[in-house]
Amino acid sequence: MDMVVFADHAADLVSSHAFLHSRDYNRTHCVTLLRWIDHLSRLGRVTETTEQVEAVTIEAMRSRRLRPYLGGNRLDDAARIPASATPVFIDRIGYIQHLDVSGLSAIANDRKTCIFVRLIPGQLVDPNRPVASVDGAQDEHVLAEIARCFSVGDTRSFDQDPRFGAAVLAEIASRALSPAVNDPGTAIDVISRALRVLAVWTEPVEKALQDEVLYPKVYVPAIELEEVFDDLFTPIARDGAAIVEIGVRLQKAFGTLAKFNQDRFRDAAMRHSKEALERAEAALGIASDLQRLRREADKVGNG
Repeated sequence: MDMVVFADHAADLVSSHAFLHSRDYNRTHCVTLLRWIDHLSRLGRVTETTEQVEAVTIEAMRSRRLRPYLGGNRLDDAARIPASATPVFIDRIGYIQHLDVSGLSAIANDRKTCIFVRLIPGQLVDPNRPVASVDGAQDEHVLAEIARCFSVGDTRSFDQDPRFGAAVLAEIASRALSPAVNDPGTAIDVISRALRVLAVWTEPVEKALQDEVLYPKVYVPAIELEEVFDDLFTPIARDGAAIVEIGVRLQKAFGTLAKFNQDRFRDAAMRHSKEALERAEAALGIASDLQRLRREADKVGNG
């Protein structure tokens, strides 16, 4: 039975005249039951929220997997930006929520130049940090046009920022692991969802589509897989270091990820396995728990 349905059913039972006047009823039992009902209701809502976050994160990940440079050319190193390029600044502090690559392309084509994106959606911008560079000397009007292609807000957005979804999933797990909530089951559920989110990067993609450059005069950095690993797993490993069940589930997840047919997955999984084990060794006080965790960590990368 669904938890929320069960909770509603139990609440009806509590309010029923027969139950309240039954021989076995007493105030202590009623308070305990009401607290349990509230706990189940909250669990149901958390699960629903986590499912929604997973769905939008996978959608954003899949979109970025298909267009790793948002339709532009690959910019894998800022050193490739010409020394003659003019930096573009935005006079506010906030997160880049959306990048209009089509708009940048139109400006580049009109001015017969190239634009190099320095900050992608999800990154923090400030007045002293350039969001882009445009080749050659450009007037203030052109620089303002380029700046308007970057939508900046006070918070991050899921649309073009898959890492935000990963961070939100990790935050749900971290809150579940807090002493006030003490719900390791939700954190374990998030670890499983993190596997599905990362598995998107192994899905087959038509190479012609992935390599297609829609905007050849715009250069865009890619999302680093290692940073997505950090977003998902570092907070959980930190906040769950003293819980052996969390440590074991993390090591099992890293073992799965290390088997994915990509070197980047194996390297990132083994790094996080080592870091999670180090955190657990500093927090766990039971020798048998540590032995169990070390056995799982030894399997990562060796399967």
